[in-house]
Amino acid sequence: MNVDPPIKLPPTSLTICSRNRPKLLIETVESILQGDETPAEIVIVDQSDQPHPTLASMTQRGSCAIQYLRIDSAGVGRARNASIKAARHDILALIDDDMFVAPDWFGALIRALIAAGPHSIVTGQVRPAEAEVPGGFAPSTKVDEQIAVYQGRIGQDVLFTGNMAMYRSAIDQIGAFDERLGVGARFPAAYDNDFGYRLLEAGYRIIYVPQATVYHRAWRTERDYPRLRWNYGRGRGAYYAKHLSMRDRYMLSRMLADARAHTSQLLQHVRHDRGRIRSDTMYLLGLLSGVTEWLLTQRRAS
Repeated sequence: MNVDPPIKLPPTSLTICSRNRPKLLIETVESILQGDETPAEIVIVDQSDQPHPTLASMTQRGSCAIQYLRIDSAGVGRARNASIKAARHDILALIDDDMFVAPDWFGALIRALIAAGPHSIVTGQVRPAEAEVPGGFAPSTKVDEQIAVYQGRIGQDVLFTGNMAMYRSAIDQIGAFDERLGVGARFPAAYDNDFGYRLLEAGYRIIYVPQATVYHRAWRTERDYPRLRWNYGRGRGAYYAKHLSMRDRYMLSRMLADARAHTSQLLQHVRHDRGRIRSDTMYLLGLLSGVTEWLLTQRRAS
């Protein structure tokens, strides 16, 4: 029985943003370049204090061109926008700088996008890698094994920008990433939640394809966790506040449901799990901080 070879991939720009993680960054790039198929170009936007010792001078690896851009600014949203602006091709893939990819990851991700069409966004599986430090953990993982298609108001955030692909036309229609949100910004999370929500509101589909698998490295320690939870809460509070409307209560209902869920978790663990208590408390305080500050300082600019 003859098996048709896979369809050749169209030119694709893969973008990576990084800040002061030179070892993780180069290992992510090497993982991608060692895959079964590689992008036409990799665009690296580096917000580090110093240029990368290897990547700053790298321009080509095999058939893959490499653009290295160092910008003097902070914020993952700003870096994502800069990388997309610099990308040469109209099919765009995004990945974080602390990932290992499965050998067939790139082909699975891009072929799923091509099959779905320009009015879809594809996101893939994000599995936790083995701990690299005592108590190490990887946030923002998704390990479901079933394909899922999300449309409209689904009451949850399903886009993982650390493993996704889209057509540039999506940016042209809904706008760029909100640079006020995300790691390094004033509200240090939820830039991906905001982008995914705007996509769904504009009628796009978000398609989860578990075959496109990356591994999120577990380099963070237990000491990082409370601060991470505060940042998540603060970013999500700002995201909720950005989309609050007295005429449309959808985002208000989501915010209240989120707060109730974390309050319930806190009460369930109040007697026997101090770590969970601290985690939920930091998230709730961050949520309140993000909502309040956004409404006071950003509402007119939304």
